[in-house]
Amino acid sequence: MSTALREPVLRTYARQDVTFVRGEGSWLWDDAGRRYLDLVGGIAVVGLGHGHPAVRAAAHAQLDELWHVSNLYWTKPMEALAQRLSDRFGGASAFFCNSGAEAIEAALKWARKASGRPGIVALENSFHGRTLGALSVTGQPAKRAAFEPLLPAVGFARLNEPDSLAAAVGPDTACILVEPVQGEGGVHVAEPHFLAAARDLGDEHGALLVFDEVQTGVGRTGTFFAWEEAGVRPDALTLAKGLANGLPVGCLLVGDSAPTGLEPGDHASTFGGNPVACAAACAVCDVVDDVLLARVRAHGAALARQLATLPGVTAVRGRGFLLAAEVERPAGEVVDAARERGLLVGTAGERTLRLTPALTMGDDELEQALVLLAEALR
Repeated sequence: MSTALREPVLRTYARQDVTFVRGEGSWLWDDAGRRYLDLVGGIAVVGLGHGHPAVRAAAHAQLDELWHVSNLYWTKPMEALAQRLSDRFGGASAFFCNSGAEAIEAALKWARKASGRPGIVALENSFHGRTLGALSVTGQPAKRAAFEPLLPAVGFARLNEPDSLAAAVGPDTACILVEPVQGEGGVHVAEPHFLAAARDLGDEHGALLVFDEVQTGVGRTGTFFAWEEAGVRPDALTLAKGLANGLPVGCLLVGDSAPTGLEPGDHASTFGGNPVACAAACAVCDVVDDVLLARVRAHGAALARQLATLPGVTAVRGRGFLLAAEVERPAGEVVDAARERGLLVGTAGERTLRLTPALTMGDDELEQALVLLAEALR
């Protein structure tokens, strides 16, 4: 595409020079007809692959019936999605919005209102979104610096260091905010002992525990919610990315045992709970069953082992199909070399590759991806 045609787009992204026009399963096609094997998945969004038939059918059927009525009224897809998520969590209420950052904003407001406190404790190296509130609790100074001053009363502890977390939590803490796996920060896993310590500290100080599952939720790590593997239940969590397989939806899910906090008029989202997005998300919830989750766990572990054998890979970490590979040269160079060979991979740091393939990616496709990545790394 010519530079002139791209000028009307505000340059907030350093986009790669490729324009995609079609997707099917784990494959994308560009406007020149070239095919690419996709291990980015819309940044962990297209969890069931491009154009999944069940999700597409649900969205199409709802599109034929009703697109939007606002949250002044009820819709059946919104009610159905809330019930599915409540059942998965073990009893919860949902607030629907349009993105992960919006879900974090809702979580921060809920925690402050429910606790009557101002303080938020998040983690260094975390990422929670780009809106001012979400950015305020993002533990990456480089992303924050240009927009300061941000929200006050925000402190940061270190991942997997309970003593650091204990030093940051106090009588003014409204909530402790944790990603079960830090995605944008390099795919660093929160260990079960650390999550348990966060739960204990919250209970001890009367602070709420909130998990940011925007990237880890809906099966990405091999359980529907990442917290299930650690066995540490939060008071609330946020979802977005994979929930509707590419249609915009976000969610704050508050457990039944947590304080209610928000009341009518406290918070809103005009497009939140959109019937088409919720219908698609219901289909996603139905497809992400125990069989698929077991497959993600097994294939994710196998993929991690195979990644560790590739040339130039110095370390592999992650869980399920949320994986990172540390490499010997700049990750951006590997991304470009892989794309030239018809493979799409992402980054999560200067020398960190991030792989978030579709949960449904086939064995042959995974093998082909490893071959192409090995070529790109040489």
